[in-house]
Amino acid sequence: MARTPTGATGERPGGGRGGERAGRGGERGERGGRRDREGGNREGGNREGGRDRDDEFVDKLVHINRVAKVVKGGRRFAFAALVVVGDAKGKVGYGSGKAREVPEAIRKATDAAKRNMIKVPLREGRTLHHDLYGRFGAGKVILRAAPAGTGIIAGGPMRAVFETMGIQDIVSKSVGSNNPHNMVKATFAALLSMTSPRNVAAKRGKKVADIIGRREDAGKEAAKEA
Repeated sequence: MARTPTGATGERPGGGRGGERAGRGGERGERGGRRDREGGNREGGNREGGRDRDDEFVDKLVHINRVAKVVKGGRRFAFAALVVVGDAKGKVGYGSGKAREVPEAIRKATDAAKRNMIKVPLREGRTLHHDLYGRFGAGKVILRAAPAGTGIIAGGPMRAVFETMGIQDIVSKSVGSNNPHNMVKATFAALLSMTSPRNVAAKRGKKVADIIGRREDAGKEAAKEA
């Protein structure tokens, strides 16, 4: 009786087991894909939630600096980014980040800015309550409140801070260093020194109407003298 040679039927030894394993692997992959589609895995779920939370913030890239380190065999480049983040409602922050790639440096700077945000009281939600002066190192800035319709009169890094913060009318001037880091930090130093009528009234134990009325009277007297 002739013996059928191995593999004559087109199957290898153990082919049945291999087919079973492949079938089980396909079932697992199908179940995993179904689970991801229905409920979403952890990573996907967190990513979606972070995107929803970050939609309320506006970020602006102020400056990118490229630095080079000389090593054996050539130069190694890295990037430093300065980013300003705000919610356009008086909340703003700045941060810097360093990385070998530009997108990673911007991401680090954005995360640092979101961790270091300050709340600035705005007058009528559009301008400052009073004039401010800020200084950081060699950077010096002057910020002045402006009437409605003035717009943002500022340049470079200062404009990015005001736009992300939500200020609509302001007049500003940088009278010191034009280094972006010094200008941004001087601007934040000035904003931190601002007070609102509500804060002043709370400190003096008076009503907000008394503080605002006194300020309006002073403005009318100044207009008459002019």
